[in-house]
Amino acid sequence: MSNSYTFKFEPSPALESLKTGQTDPLAFYEARLALFNLSILADYDQLVCLPTLQHIDKYWYQIETTKKVIKQFGGRALLADEVGLGKTIEAGMICKEYLARGMIKSLLVLTPASLVSQWQLELSDKFNIATISTDEREDTPEVFWNQNDRIVASIHTAKHKAHRAFVTAREWDMVIVDEAHHLKNRNTLNWKVVNEIKKRFILMLTATPVQNSLVELFNLLTLLKPGLLKTEALFKKEYVAGKSGRVPKNPEKLRQLMREVMVRNTRSLVDVNLPRRFASTITVQPSEAEQSLYQAINEYLRQYQNEKGLRLSRNMLLMRAGSSPKALSDSLANLGKRFNHPEIKSLVKQASAIEQVEKAKQFIDLLKKSTQKTLVFVNHRETQAYLADCLSEVGIDFAQFRGDMSLKEKDEAIESFREIVPVLLASETGGEGRNIQFANAIVNYDLPWNPMKIEQRIGRIHRIGQKQDVFIFNFCLKGSLEEYILRVLHDKINMFELVVGEIETILGNVDDDFEFSETVMSLWLKNQSQQELDIAFDALADDLLKAKDTYQEARELDEQIFGEDFEA
Repeated sequence: MSNSYTFKFEPSPALESLKTGQTDPLAFYEARLALFNLSILADYDQLVCLPTLQHIDKYWYQIETTKKVIKQFGGRALLADEVGLGKTIEAGMICKEYLARGMIKSLLVLTPASLVSQWQLELSDKFNIATISTDEREDTPEVFWNQNDRIVASIHTAKHKAHRAFVTAREWDMVIVDEAHHLKNRNTLNWKVVNEIKKRFILMLTATPVQNSLVELFNLLTLLKPGLLKTEALFKKEYVAGKSGRVPKNPEKLRQLMREVMVRNTRSLVDVNLPRRFASTITVQPSEAEQSLYQAINEYLRQYQNEKGLRLSRNMLLMRAGSSPKALSDSLANLGKRFNHPEIKSLVKQASAIEQVEKAKQFIDLLKKSTQKTLVFVNHRETQAYLADCLSEVGIDFAQFRGDMSLKEKDEAIESFREIVPVLLASETGGEGRNIQFANAIVNYDLPWNPMKIEQRIGRIHRIGQKQDVFIFNFCLKGSLEEYILRVLHDKINMFELVVGEIETILGNVDDDFEFSETVMSLWLKNQSQQELDIAFDALADDLLKAKDTYQEARELDEQIFGEDFEA
């Protein structure tokens, strides 16, 4: 399949009118506009999409990568930047540029299941690219895959026997594969499905293109440039030395080959010298009433955990139980409309009776001692309203940022936080796409169960442009699920010392279909005693440590093979 794109320019009536000597002003204007558009399309040194990107930092190396992939690689590339440099942004830019030039219509993004919603949100918020995802699918597979032109899909769904034939039957203008190291083996269904997909352009994203053997490069290159390398045996003979498969033969020739398809920007090139990051866990001893309520919620969820319909609500109930009694009351009241469980009324009564929240008291104490601009993440509106009352009572000035606010209100909240108040109470969307590096402290009052979301929060302020050390405070109730999550992420694998983006790769090394939030919820419900919970979560931590070691080894191998030879 050809990688080039041929422009077919049909002379407009306006141009034809000029040939015949007509001087109609409108015709003249249209002719000039047509010629201008043609010159822009032919000139890849100018990215026409840049003015349309409103809520995104545009770094020079990302722009250069976009130009290189389109101009030199013909839209088929391996994006292998080191972690934290924005491969997703580069892929979005390339996609947006092709859309702006009218060169693509259909788009398929294939990603691990845990990243589907994140990709959909990023494409929408940062690039104004609307998509539908396999998480939202309501139609039959045939209708879904044939009637939608822009899809973000779990690769697990795409390779399923009910979907695979429809995914591979149609032609796609652009295919983006995230975590492409999952395609390292040609014998896997992942590799076979991507190979079968008809695609004009393809972007493959991974920070670790080689994890175990150089043969993995052969498998990735075969997807990018079919026929470039004839057989695996010939590739090994030409480029692989030794039995381990990890030592390159003819390294310069291999690098020259990879320069035709790969961009790998490094942190040294970008000069990313971020300030230090410090994380603390603040474990709060709940009051007797709070502890009794939390235990009662857990007993209720364990009793009804297999009941149809409740599975969708259980995560929300337990998250709200760890947030505040007020947030939990609201959720329980709604649950009571759907289920006739006698326990619900008693739980609502228990939650409504609690007026003082121990976590809020310690939160206020922390802020009283702080002199930093502090971004506070609160997931639930009822909890945010309660904290707003608490701050007002003690005279701490603050602003609020919520998803339901107008754009003007959000802008005013950020400006107030920048210039006047020391605290911003924010929902999950707080600060997205905005420059808030003037803040250098984050409070996770409500802790997400998804480590990638925790990273996204940190990345709002611990990013290029931050000049101060960054402080992260994670709140949790003693004996809660959040305490066990922090024990795994903070105490065991030192997540808060990792570069932003590394945890995503580490989790991907556990298993192709590994879902952290679902795993921790399952462990929590299956194990009731403290001893059982300790054993179960220690085993999870061991799995993550092994995945972390695998990632570190792969990173060292990639640095050894590629060095800094592939920067934009």
